[in-house]
Amino acid sequence: MTLRLTNTLTRRVEAFEPLEPGKVSIYCCGVTVYDLCHLGHARSYIAWDVLRRYLIWSGYAVTFVQNYTDIDDKILGRASSEGSSMEVVSERNIEAFRTDMARLNILPPDRMPRATGSLGAIRRMITELEAKGAAYSADGDVYFAVMGHGGYGKLSGRDLGEQQDNAAGRVATAEEARKRHPFDFALWKGAKPGEPSYPSPWGEGRPGWHIECSAMVREELGDTIDIHLGGADLIFPHHENEIAQSEATTGKPLARLWLHNGMVNVGGEKMSKSLGNFTTIRALLDSGVSPMTLRLFTLQAHYRKPLDFSSEALEAAAAGWKGLNAALGLGQPSADSAITPVPSAGDSGALEPELAALRERFIEAMDDDLNTSAALATLFELGRPLRSLANRLERGDDSAAEAVASPAMAARLGLLQELAAVLGLKPEAPAPPQNPAGTAAAPEEAEILERIESRRAAKAARDYASADRIRAALQAEGIELIDRPGGHTEWLRR
Repeated sequence: MTLRLTNTLTRRVEAFEPLEPGKVSIYCCGVTVYDLCHLGHARSYIAWDVLRRYLIWSGYAVTFVQNYTDIDDKILGRASSEGSSMEVVSERNIEAFRTDMARLNILPPDRMPRATGSLGAIRRMITELEAKGAAYSADGDVYFAVMGHGGYGKLSGRDLGEQQDNAAGRVATAEEARKRHPFDFALWKGAKPGEPSYPSPWGEGRPGWHIECSAMVREELGDTIDIHLGGADLIFPHHENEIAQSEATTGKPLARLWLHNGMVNVGGEKMSKSLGNFTTIRALLDSGVSPMTLRLFTLQAHYRKPLDFSSEALEAAAAGWKGLNAALGLGQPSADSAITPVPSAGDSGALEPELAALRERFIEAMDDDLNTSAALATLFELGRPLRSLANRLERGDDSAAEAVASPAMAARLGLLQELAAVLGLKPEAPAPPQNPAGTAAAPEEAEILERIESRRAAKAARDYASADRIRAALQAEGIELIDRPGGHTEWLRR
């Protein structure tokens, strides 16, 4: 069977065929480094980590590039509020991102270019676009002319004429007044007082967000790549604009496959920092949710579908991982298999029939547009006898140790470890006791609810410092708060 993936560009499930046999080039849109990453980021990067692992395990040489956006209004706003600089904010959050991804067992990208390190490539691309008549300058800004690009809207399915009709009667801003068309977008922004800026043929300024990724894709991987990745919220305008400016520059397709993951929802709304309904990866893990529980939770839903976050769903994932972890923990995998899957030495024919069938079921699930839910079901079936042995060992049953060492169980455990590594799941040590000797007892429910109400009152009074202190104190005591739409707050106990 051949790997089939859903291409957002064609709206079809297509058989994957790389540009160059045996090699795969992938670009993944990275984070804007103004804050810690939230669960939505975890969902996205875990999904694409599994795609990468599966391609590697299938024998492909994969080049995986993911960028950092380290020039952005949000970064500048955070720096201004802190009295620091764009560089300080960016470096702090880049380091935090690396730590969070490592905790989730996400393989580091092969290269992670930064917008600030790609200014030469950005300026060159804008110059080419201007020379081709696809871009124009106006008072220090440079804009891409969308009406000159015939394919604009092909990724998102948006119609420019319809959008223009919907926007009719809107009062134009000073920036919009400089544009030839309302939907032209900035490639270069003229410098504003007090903001960092960089030299260019159009004067001091900084690049627009969309051109950064186009320039980094081209500089790192060439004119056309195999796969471009991102969240569904990036389809428009970011990826639509990437396609327009890249293809206007090169005359070639930017990517053969466009894959997008679904959003994480909280109470029916997309989890986002702008809505204030997010929880960070760090807060969840520090509250006692294990990294592999979080990983398994995200993989239970298909990567293209919305993922509904709730305390109940997370607790169910924790229960599922407890059993799978017990099975994986019966043996010590090699360092390589726990971190980087390697191409399989052979096919399923080397295994006894039951295991061969399970391995083939795993492959069929993954080839079916990365159906990780079905792939996990295979892992649970593989692990069931091993989990039973683990329970017997825990009860002191000496005969279980002999069974674990048998060739049949060794082969089962080896296959389980191999396939778990493809999903990035690795054994975890048992969590420490909730209240070790010498520490205070965890707060009771009535006290937690009282402190949540105090935090709500502080937020209503705009006393955000007090609200943050209450949250931090509860987190230190093993209580993670989850803000829902409408001002409701749920909590999880470590």
